[in-house]
Amino acid sequence: MTFRDLSAVLQPIAEANGLPNVFYTSDAIYAEEREALWFSSWAGICVAADVPEPGDACPIDFLGVPLFLLHGKDGKIRVFQNICRHRGMILVTEPRQIAGAIRCPYHSWCYNHQGGLVATPHVGGPGQNTHPDIKRDELGLIEVRAHIWLGVVYVNLSGDAPAFTDLHADLIERWAEFDVPLYHGGADSTFTLECRTNWKLAIENYCESYHLPWVHPGLNSYSRLEDHYNIEAPGKFSGQGTEVYRQIEGEAGAKFPDFPNLSDKWDTGGEYITVTPNVMLGVQRDHVFAIILEPKGPRLTREHIHLFYASPDTSEELRLQNADQWQVVFVEDIGVVEGMQAARGAPGFDGGRFSPAMDGPTHIFHRWVADKMMHTPPDAEKGLM
Repeated sequence: MTFRDLSAVLQPIAEANGLPNVFYTSDAIYAEEREALWFSSWAGICVAADVPEPGDACPIDFLGVPLFLLHGKDGKIRVFQNICRHRGMILVTEPRQIAGAIRCPYHSWCYNHQGGLVATPHVGGPGQNTHPDIKRDELGLIEVRAHIWLGVVYVNLSGDAPAFTDLHADLIERWAEFDVPLYHGGADSTFTLECRTNWKLAIENYCESYHLPWVHPGLNSYSRLEDHYNIEAPGKFSGQGTEVYRQIEGEAGAKFPDFPNLSDKWDTGGEYITVTPNVMLGVQRDHVFAIILEPKGPRLTREHIHLFYASPDTSEELRLQNADQWQVVFVEDIGVVEGMQAARGAPGFDGGRFSPAMDGPTHIFHRWVADKMMHTPPDAEKGLM
């Protein structure tokens, strides 16, 4: 199988192989994935709660592309390339409040919260703040196409993907009952895990429930393998659902408030779906979580986990208990994904096979990767860099 011939991955699940080893170990393929899988899609970079107040700004390194998130004075959250249009200096180096203009620390060019260039001191010489060849209306910050859904900020760096609401219309409709104001639990409701694995293995593991009895015995003790079902939308999304979700309880039976107007399905159910390429979402009657994957090379991935609730009025003690419970579950997965990564060094491994009954969601993800990689020229950059 050559790099561009991934036909074995695209076969029906009963005959298909998984992606070849090099897709988990090669620096060259990891670099090509930037355009094929990340820049041309809607990728998650952070949560809107990272900039809660007008003026809040937060820098983001998106696979080597410097961006920053800004909660503008007009209330809108925007994403810009984190570079001054003069000499390319980084503008925002740490999370901070920008009450006035966004000022470049190099030559003091200034931008408003909509990205417009508003000041160019001494650009025409000492004391001359304008120059006929420096057209401010053409030199605003480069805004990156962005969309916020279920608290996560997604960007399309290439600018030519279908609208997020069109591309993910089916999933948005499926989870419409949760498309209401979400309240991030704050510092006690976010944590980061580091895994010595390729980002794709984290997705593959999340897609399926097959591993529950052996990897998550505590979770499987009440939400059993037989209580789960596959969610399969080829070319769009995949994951798993459970018909048995048990709400967490604190002292005296305290629980989180439910999301309003939920259908009966969610009384005891939950669903866990991947929004390709890198956001893993879970919805339950009383909270939502998002896992945003940040690749740091072909063999290292950071998982940024965030928990959201239906009301800002939640118990700190219960939030901590919930975060601890999920952290236990997600940490249990680390050994599995790191073990699969280590196995990718075996030259005789052909990508593995899929259980037609249990691995449908994972196979859908493999097909999505293979199709996009086969149809993107190896040297495609589309002028992004």
